[in-house]
Amino acid sequence: MDAHSRGRTDETDPADQWVLNPQTGDYELRLDHSGPRPAGGPGVGRRSGSPTGDPRDGSRRHSDAEPRVPRQRGRRPAENGRTPETAGAPVGRRKRKPPKSRKKKALLWTGGVMAFVIVAGSTGAYALYQKFNSNLDTIDVGDAGSKSVTSDGPLNILIIGTDKRTGKGNEGYGDKGSTGHADTNILFHVSADRTNATAMSIPRDLMTDIPDCETTQPDGSKEVIPGTENARFNVSLGQEGRDPGCTMRTVKEITGISVNHFMMVDFNAVKELSTAVGGVKVCLAKPVKDPDSHLDLPAGVSTIQGEQALAFVRTRHSFGNQSDLDRIKIQQQFLGSMIRQMKSDDTLTSASKLYKLADTATKALTVDSGIGSVKKLMDLAKVLGKVDTKNITFVTMPVIDNPDEPEPITVVVAPQKGEQLFSMMRNDTSLTEVKKQEKQQEKAARSKQAALLQGPQAEAADVRVDVLNGGDVAGAAGATVTWLQNEQGVLKSTNKANAPAKISRTTLEYAPNQADQARKLAELMGLPATAMKQGTTDAEGLQAMVLTLGADFKGAGIPVTGPAKAPDNIQRASADKAECAK
Repeated sequence: MDAHSRGRTDETDPADQWVLNPQTGDYELRLDHSGPRPAGGPGVGRRSGSPTGDPRDGSRRHSDAEPRVPRQRGRRPAENGRTPETAGAPVGRRKRKPPKSRKKKALLWTGGVMAFVIVAGSTGAYALYQKFNSNLDTIDVGDAGSKSVTSDGPLNILIIGTDKRTGKGNEGYGDKGSTGHADTNILFHVSADRTNATAMSIPRDLMTDIPDCETTQPDGSKEVIPGTENARFNVSLGQEGRDPGCTMRTVKEITGISVNHFMMVDFNAVKELSTAVGGVKVCLAKPVKDPDSHLDLPAGVSTIQGEQALAFVRTRHSFGNQSDLDRIKIQQQFLGSMIRQMKSDDTLTSASKLYKLADTATKALTVDSGIGSVKKLMDLAKVLGKVDTKNITFVTMPVIDNPDEPEPITVVVAPQKGEQLFSMMRNDTSLTEVKKQEKQQEKAARSKQAALLQGPQAEAADVRVDVLNGGDVAGAAGATVTWLQNEQGVLKSTNKANAPAKISRTTLEYAPNQADQARKLAELMGLPATAMKQGTTDAEGLQAMVLTLGADFKGAGIPVTGPAKAPDNIQRASADKAECAK
């Protein structure tokens, strides 16, 4: 239903139509803003404390066909049926607000197999925050995540869709006693300049090492869950009492990428959110009738919600080679379509749809305490809202069949392609084309940084450097010094053990008169220009440069510089393009 058919004008913010009824404590939709109503006429009725419905009390009678319309929160009490701001105007007519910008006041977010929308931007909407806050579930993941909502650098959010069978009708999907494992997983990387994002799906059947994980118990105490070697990725959650922080730590173990926050949903969220948004359009290249997932759709475009939406994202025997990797493609198609639906005018101009989505989504979400309030989610929305849909790329982590299994049913990271993609994400290299102006700005910035690497280089024997380990590879400083001395001829390198604190990116600090040494070391180690940190004063005597290895350092002899383009033949899709499942 469009704005005019609901009786509101273009100048009315959809959020302002939701008002608090002080008699019931519920928020109700103000649908009728048209025409004056005479006091004492048919619209006059009872209010609390006035059983006779005396028309002098200035209230109105509400028929069954018309929702109750209490005065808005924060307004002064009415005098003779009129507020001070409407004195002189016909009773019942709201004063028209000055024209507003048509800015889309919504938060869009993808979550495993869901999208999150919440109303924002007006005083009326802010009154709903307390209600939505009470809907949210939060988990303290300690130092696995970030305390701040946003940051100046890249932002990484882990989206987890669990296989927990909560909710009406979900017990019949098998494994009804599951505590909820990491069934669907997407690492959502937003670039530092907020022009693009990469959503990397992580297969649940990936074999990996799960690190030790400190969890917070219900009574507030801490418990360390021992790690497990060579385990399926999906047991990084739920198994042995592991929480989402354990899954975040496992992602960092695999990729070297620090995760800032997580968002988690279960089966029920897929059904409820797809219904709340009014259905999600999907396309099938052939008709499907799957007895296992209960998916039953014709060829072509269909709009699905509820049980069919859940069946669509769960099916693994209907497309491709019937593997979990092909199911990931289907889930990416579903998410891309939902994102487009969220950003459509049909959604953003509907106050009732926005409210329903916000209420449903906040009830469905479990998040870390760093984003554990609607206010924090709104701050996060300001960051995420800057990314154009066409610049969101879905990819799947490059994997190969597990060589340790005679008949592989699990997978492992593809050594070369996997590390190439991880390195791109660590170095914030976009997988999409951004606007020409933005690309030119980025190119200019890179050229300025690259200039640091141009010029004369010292001999390896003349390079003097202290090496510290601020990354995650144990013994990295010592191994690097050994490699530099024995294989590169940098004899004046010294192991200074661990850095005072962990850092995400490798840095090389040097004085202006050490620039030739810095260029040589950068060449030997494959350091990017962004790692070069030149000081303002010259070095004196035998003062050495300081190389601090960060989380992007993977081993002695492995270049730190990220690749310029994505590996060939990896599965990818754009969020702004509809594709038909095959």
